[in-house]
Amino acid sequence: MSSTTETGHAKNVAAFETLISYCASYGAAYNPSKASLKLLALQTQYATANASLQAVKVAKTNYDNATNTREVAYKTIRPLATKIINALAVSGATENTLADAKTTNNKIQGRRAKAKEIPEANTTNTEIKPQKTRSTAQQSYDNLLDHFTQLLATLAAEPTYNPNETELTLSSLNTLLTELRTKNTAVLTATTTLSNARIARNKILYNKTNGILIIAKETKQYIKSLYGTTSPQYKQVREAKFKNR
Repeated sequence: MSSTTETGHAKNVAAFETLISYCASYGAAYNPSKASLKLLALQTQYATANASLQAVKVAKTNYDNATNTREVAYKTIRPLATKIINALAVSGATENTLADAKTTNNKIQGRRAKAKEIPEANTTNTEIKPQKTRSTAQQSYDNLLDHFTQLLATLAAEPTYNPNETELTLSSLNTLLTELRTKNTAVLTATTTLSNARIARNKILYNKTNGILIIAKETKQYIKSLYGTTSPQYKQVREAKFKNR
């Protein structure tokens, strides 16, 4: 959801506070019979709406932090995978094992295992030349995690893979894998929390039965009935603008 839309929700809550301020200024004259339009009820609903805005802000901050942390962590996968392939190549592993690892690494790097050979266009030369084509590898965080998991499974099954470099050992790589999974899960959790916070906010603001937009509309109607359509009081509250998001 864009920041512009988030700002729109805040403007609606601010307009509701303005409306309440006008109602309070009318003193004892403001005395609707409907419970949801009474001043205390309006103030309570404003407090609830404002709290829902703050809950979304907190959830959005947590979401941003989780996605930023994951992005930094996952940037290490591609260069690390290249080092792993080089270490495996000099470990004494079989050609088949190395080929399997390279295939997985190509998926991690987002490239084809081999350039696709297609005819050169607009030429009488019949030579088949390899050309670059768009990668079919999946590069989402979930897929990168899956590819990296597969690469480590290949290493674990190769008895000759036993590098001296700490960062390339299976122990270190499995620790990293656990961290990557944790960071991915943190993003999923933060996404769910943010989505639920927005649902709760939207219910408070835009519910067709008792959302603040409906309450604001009914409040304006009451003031119009109390003071009249051409009254300065009704002109006041009419200026409190609301937009249904």
